[in-house]
Amino acid sequence: MSKKDYYEVLGLDRNASEAEIKKAYRRLAKQYHPDLNKDDPEAENKFKEMKEAYDVLSDPQKKARYDRFGHEAGAPGGFDGFGGAGFGGIDEIFEQFFGGMGGMGGRRRQRGPEQGDHLRYDMEITLEEAFYGGDKVITIPRTETCPECDGKRAKSADGAETCPSCGGSGQQQYTRSTPFGRFVSMQVCSNCRGEGTIISDPCPTCSAQGRVVEERKIEIKIPPGVEDGSRLRVSGGGEAGMRGGPSGDLYVVFRVRPHKVFQRKGSDLWLEETLSISQAALGVEKEISTLDGTANLTIPGGTQHGATFRLKGHGMPRLRGSGRGDLHVKVKVNVPKRLSQRQKELLEEFAYLNGEEVGVESKGFFDRMKDAFGGG
Repeated sequence: MSKKDYYEVLGLDRNASEAEIKKAYRRLAKQYHPDLNKDDPEAENKFKEMKEAYDVLSDPQKKARYDRFGHEAGAPGGFDGFGGAGFGGIDEIFEQFFGGMGGMGGRRRQRGPEQGDHLRYDMEITLEEAFYGGDKVITIPRTETCPECDGKRAKSADGAETCPSCGGSGQQQYTRSTPFGRFVSMQVCSNCRGEGTIISDPCPTCSAQGRVVEERKIEIKIPPGVEDGSRLRVSGGGEAGMRGGPSGDLYVVFRVRPHKVFQRKGSDLWLEETLSISQAALGVEKEISTLDGTANLTIPGGTQHGATFRLKGHGMPRLRGSGRGDLHVKVKVNVPKRLSQRQKELLEEFAYLNGEEVGVESKGFFDRMKDAFGGG
């Protein structure tokens, strides 16, 4: 064995506590274990070196002798390399490596109840449904516990027997010898596929699966103000569990369809309201449509294209909190494409009073005014 300082091997100082020694050992055992470093020929030597150091420093009597005499204490009756001290520690490490399936003698673990899978259902709703909320019935296919055998998979009580290969544990034991001892690993039984039982008289309804697929109607409560992408959990609405386990959950994801009038931003709504040139210039009292009726909006004279007004409390119900959001009205000023002769004259007169030059047609209002006043 190596004669390197044991504290150096474990990366510790000489005042290291028992907990620090154990922690260092576990860390290095994971790092240098030969089964995890098959491509590293030095890993086995490092592992043996680390194990020797740990066997000494984890035993209070051996540690005391080593601290006093160093490696000279390793004479007959001294340190015994792979002696009893610390062997339980390597078993703990294999528990970490192989999820509780490694170690001295292994462990029997029969498969127990398992929760069923969760399901997802995308529900498309209108903006009005999101506004008011309410109840809606959906139909989903899902697995349910077989009503014929109650999930036991056998047609009769004596139609299932303990698996002879694994003795009902659902696992088979494999022994492997290594330079460090004999290790036992556990794998899913190939005969019963981990169930622990063999079905000799299968249930004809579920074909020994213990579950059947059924279409189930479920009533969903739509909360007022629900947003696009919001999720609602229906406890127990998912797939049936296995071996008596609980059902999974159903997650309903709401998809709110776009509206032809309103746009939604959180709990606020937005819409466009078209004004004529005269309404924008002179102002107007408008009746604005809302999701639950109408509201009056006073638009002052001189309103510009793109101006936005807010109607407080006329938006969506707040999903988290109280009250409602606001309705934002964006003004769009409509410029007429066709004008009567009289409309043109009035607009030209308005432009003249403002000192504006307008029009592209010949002999317009300005020309006629020049002619009337004898202009050149």
